[in-house]
Amino acid sequence: MKFDSQLMARLQAATQQLLKDGPAASTTALRHAMGGSAAGEAPAGTAPLSSGARTFKDLNAAPDYAHGAPAGDGDAGAAPAQDLAGFLAGLGVRLPEGVTMPAGPAGAFGKAGAFALPEGFKLPDGFELPEGLSMPSSPVMRKRTPPPPVPAGATFADASFSNHAGTRGYKLYVPSTYTGQPVPLLVMLHGCTQDPDDFAAGTRMNQVAEETGCLVLYPAQSQQANQSRCWNWFAPGDQQHGRGEPAIIAGMTQEVMRRYAVDPRRVAIAGLSAGGAMAVIVGTLYPELFRAVGVHSGLPYGAAQDLPAALQAMKAGRKAHHGRKATSPPLIVFHGDKDRTVHAVNGEQVLADALAPHGSGKPAVTQAKAAGGRRYTRSVHTAADGRVVAEHWVLHGGGHAWAGGSASGSYTDPKGPDASRELLRFLMESTGDATVDLQPQH
Repeated sequence: MKFDSQLMARLQAATQQLLKDGPAASTTALRHAMGGSAAGEAPAGTAPLSSGARTFKDLNAAPDYAHGAPAGDGDAGAAPAQDLAGFLAGLGVRLPEGVTMPAGPAGAFGKAGAFALPEGFKLPDGFELPEGLSMPSSPVMRKRTPPPPVPAGATFADASFSNHAGTRGYKLYVPSTYTGQPVPLLVMLHGCTQDPDDFAAGTRMNQVAEETGCLVLYPAQSQQANQSRCWNWFAPGDQQHGRGEPAIIAGMTQEVMRRYAVDPRRVAIAGLSAGGAMAVIVGTLYPELFRAVGVHSGLPYGAAQDLPAALQAMKAGRKAHHGRKATSPPLIVFHGDKDRTVHAVNGEQVLADALAPHGSGKPAVTQAKAAGGRRYTRSVHTAADGRVVAEHWVLHGGGHAWAGGSASGSYTDPKGPDASRELLRFLMESTGDATVDLQPQH
């Protein structure tokens, strides 16, 4: 490839524009630089971009706080609309022979209801879209429905916590039945691109907590700590007792326990995806605080020590054992066997770590079909004294989404069994609570 000194000069000027005027001006400068003009000069015949124009589009549905002013369908100065087939070709996607995409501008791709495959059409076996592209039927592309209102007498309020390890916001759900009596506490860690409101709406955990009289704490990852709001489960500094995000989450939990009458025997932590991986870490590091752990589509402790290793672990699991002495809070694992974001082998490794201190006797296995149509296999593992130490739910055909969730939130699978209800049921049973009657609703 021949070095283009003029192009490099223009790109350098665009970089300076980023540092000077921010991302919106940088977008304009970079487009103009690639088009052959200097930073700040529009190519001939091209109108300047408005500061509010949206040139790059996020295919994931954004949470409410990220919604800005509405943008028009066309961007001033944008190149002519490219059809969808051309758009995919530009990304290096080769469609199988005989497969054609519907006509229409690529800009419509990713807008709810704007693009749909012909009725009865299915992608051929082995054909996958690039990471980040989703069909409208996927968990992140469905049209959202409003979450139910907070019941009278209940609260779902924002707060913030700080300690030596850092600061994070959170939301806390307090059910209407709370009057100062000892109650359970469940800590819920959201996945990447999510926030507490999105996660609460999608899992419907607040509704289940209202039935059980349980407090639910939703720590919020910040974009300053991770641009995609992922918990940093792959960072060495966030895998140690008394440091990083585990210390913040544990400290936040203890603060809530001081403010409310929480029964210390009934405190649990759970999460989805990156949140599930962090739930494993926090539960492993603080077994005296968290008496049960729930992991949905997560990864085992010590799966990675940096980002490249994290991506490898997501695809193929942890390569070597983490070497840490096993701890054994009761554990429940949910994982779809068709999860292409975090491979199902990760759920098996999470389970194996939990069973290590107890041996691996033959589990009690049941197979059933959820009301929504998703088949699953549930394996219940017990210790020698008969105590349940782990449950493993394999969601057949399930992807990277919270089972039994609501379309009010992202990354949910309404077809699956109700993971939220099962999670709280497991918490009550594994911590010896016999006062709450929580019947499974599959």
